[in-house]
Amino acid sequence: MTTPAAINTSLRGDNALPLRPANQVMDLERLGAMHQSRLSFMRTLVRKIMRERWQIEPARFDLDPDGYGTVVYEVKAPDGLFSFVLFSDYLAPEARNDRVIATQWDLTMALVDGQVDDVYLEKLRQNVPKQEAGRVDSRVFVLSRANRSARNFDYVVNQLANGKQPDVQKIAEVGYLYRTTAVYGSGKLGMADWEKVQSRWPDFARPFSAEMFVCFMLRNFSLLQAEHIARHKAPDSYNPMQPEIKRYFGIGNSTGLGMAPYLINHPLLINQWVEMRELALARIRVLGNIDNRVQQHLIELIERSTAHTSEIITEDDWQSANNQQVLKDLAGLLQLAHDGVESWDGLINWSEQNCSLQGQELLVSILLELYPELVNDLEDYCAAEEFLDLDPLMPVQQLKEVIEQRYDWALALDFGADGAREIFWYRSEEKMEPRLGNTGEEDGKEKQMALGVGYAVRKCYDQLSEYVAQNPDHSTARFMVARPKLRGIVRRIQSMNRCIYGDIQANLLHRDVLPMHLLRAKLAFFGVSKFDPRSRLWVRNTMFQGAPLLEDIGKTFNDDWFMPLAPQQTGESK
Repeated sequence: MTTPAAINTSLRGDNALPLRPANQVMDLERLGAMHQSRLSFMRTLVRKIMRERWQIEPARFDLDPDGYGTVVYEVKAPDGLFSFVLFSDYLAPEARNDRVIATQWDLTMALVDGQVDDVYLEKLRQNVPKQEAGRVDSRVFVLSRANRSARNFDYVVNQLANGKQPDVQKIAEVGYLYRTTAVYGSGKLGMADWEKVQSRWPDFARPFSAEMFVCFMLRNFSLLQAEHIARHKAPDSYNPMQPEIKRYFGIGNSTGLGMAPYLINHPLLINQWVEMRELALARIRVLGNIDNRVQQHLIELIERSTAHTSEIITEDDWQSANNQQVLKDLAGLLQLAHDGVESWDGLINWSEQNCSLQGQELLVSILLELYPELVNDLEDYCAAEEFLDLDPLMPVQQLKEVIEQRYDWALALDFGADGAREIFWYRSEEKMEPRLGNTGEEDGKEKQMALGVGYAVRKCYDQLSEYVAQNPDHSTARFMVARPKLRGIVRRIQSMNRCIYGDIQANLLHRDVLPMHLLRAKLAFFGVSKFDPRSRLWVRNTMFQGAPLLEDIGKTFNDDWFMPLAPQQTGESK
């Protein structure tokens, strides 16, 4: 497979494209300002499904009039046959809980290799509804569960049963019928691990492709189930939902601290995701021709992003202020677009001087939208072999230089300052979720998760400097014998030196750290929208809003659901 470096170099001969520097891109606040883009995993998955015309049909549809029962979809993709299995069960209102510690849900589901016979379906029925309390085999490679929206589900069913359409303005307040509370993969609970998925099932060989597919299928099932219940409730007056309104429904998601450690623990993979996005931007800056069509498309995308941002509903003051600033940024960008853009460098430089970080990063997403021919092929290079290798032969002098050059940001941090090491990350045994502890108020620091990379680098550098002063000619191997506890951070330092990005340049142990930036960065790579923080530790969002429906597969597809807008609705259709 062609490497990203080869992709980069091949475009301009011996001179690589001008990527933005790591100290700019990997700033924690900037990462937390990113938005969905053409390279987000939901977008790349939908393009693949539509381009390859996957055949997805219910092979078993055993729902009672109230929507409870079992449904099995058969998924025929180019390289395999899969089954998407759902169990819909009654959930008493008092049992409804979106936390990880819940034990019952409205829906549980699994993505399975091959066809499912009655015997295997019964095995799944005994385990999938239990989620963490159950066990599955390696034919399963994603497990998930979801709960109905208390505000939307019954309302939509009643509207359809009465021959009416849901009010789009009401949908805009909560843009989904179900919300996921977890999507599990990568070997958990007996499932196939990522290496098996990537090597054996090419249809899902991109990172998080299978997990995103489960959410895509959940969204489509939620619409089918609502119509099914409404039809049985009032067969004489029932009216199906209009396709443009159906497409405006997404899937809800609540994301907490559980997602944050991933960005720290998978630096090579995160480097790959960031590098492909930055490479796409660099291609556009150098190769993106600006003609009248592109100018008009730019104006349309800025106007759409403005309308989309205006439709976001949040009670969080911080997010509201961010959204208002983004609207001001977009107004300035729109004026420049109407005046005519001569170069993308000029527009990007203007945004960096005049816009907020969220405005700057939204412009990046808009630019990627303009040039699918320069961007889309990079979706095939978002995986990475995640081996952090120790180079025992590297001279200690060279190791010291690597730290000084690559981790200058860590060496510049003052870990002796007030509050600099006040926070520690740990996993709660009771709640099974990551938590933040305070070193001055709580016990448990000895069980902390190793997320303070900057501080670990600082400690390593200080000990290495002392060692080099006494043993300037030694190798890393000799240093490791003398300081074996530093092996993990040295392995990371040496491995990440081969990358451009990957390490988040922030002190994650500082009392003022905002985990929301970590959550939003990963969610932006997934492709979610409409961020609605509920605290500094968790955020609600919407997935697949505006995406095609299953019935759209095989029809004309222009991949144009970036920043989806509420459809127009006449009074008669309500």
